[in-house]
Amino acid sequence: MPEYRLENLQKELVSILNGKIERAAREAQLILMHSLDCDELWLMMHKEEVIQNADEIIKKAHRRSKNEPLEYITNSVSFYSQEFFIDYGALIPRPETELLIDEVLNRIDDKNSALTFTEVGVGSGIISIVLAQHLPNAKFIAVDISENALKIARENIKRFGLEDRIELRHGSLLEPVGEKIDFLVSNPPYIANDAPLETNLSYEPQNALFGGEIGDEIIQELLIEFLSRDINWFCCEMGYDQRDKIVNFLNNKNFEKLDFYKDLSGFDRGFTLKARDE
Repeated sequence: MPEYRLENLQKELVSILNGKIERAAREAQLILMHSLDCDELWLMMHKEEVIQNADEIIKKAHRRSKNEPLEYITNSVSFYSQEFFIDYGALIPRPETELLIDEVLNRIDDKNSALTFTEVGVGSGIISIVLAQHLPNAKFIAVDISENALKIARENIKRFGLEDRIELRHGSLLEPVGEKIDFLVSNPPYIANDAPLETNLSYEPQNALFGGEIGDEIIQELLIEFLSRDINWFCCEMGYDQRDKIVNFLNNKNFEKLDFYKDLSGFDRGFTLKARDE
């Protein structure tokens, strides 16, 4: 492997990424900052620095050139202004899911309440973790059918010191949860099985993306659980085209209030459902 000074290595990364992905120069910079554990200023001030692990860094650029998500390459993802661990086996958190957290928090008047949350499909753990940070007395039961996802969530929960507040359980939907739940929260799979996906999505766990033949089957199962159990609120992310299906499914059902919220592009992105007070 030839010796690389930082300036030349950066040019090499850009040449590998150029024409393959958007913002090649910026992504080359991100790969370098993660690999060298530095910031942009350090890169600017150390252009003549000899880089010892250049071959490993170049391998990361080649992986990215094949549209492998940068988050999996760096094992890091930004969400709600924090950095989380991410790896294969858990869906990469999207900015839209931050809106789901906001919708939950907006429905809690007393943030110090001792509420019980259940998150179905915990994935990397980011939803329960951020909610726990904002709700210091709340308890969280986080469920996932994937052992790999639970392993990633466990790592993030440990990093944020929330092991005593977030309990992980393996199972499907609410099957492993017998406790009284105040809030049911979920970002479930909601893409139809035959929907075409972008190349980068092929790297992500398919069971976290596809929700059934139509796409909203898992959401409907969660709605049935909500309506049949003593749960106060259900807050859920959904597909942009699923509003009418959810409204129709809930027609003549017993609940107090259904509200939908939109993402930053103006598409329907989720809903909140309040149970009728007995």
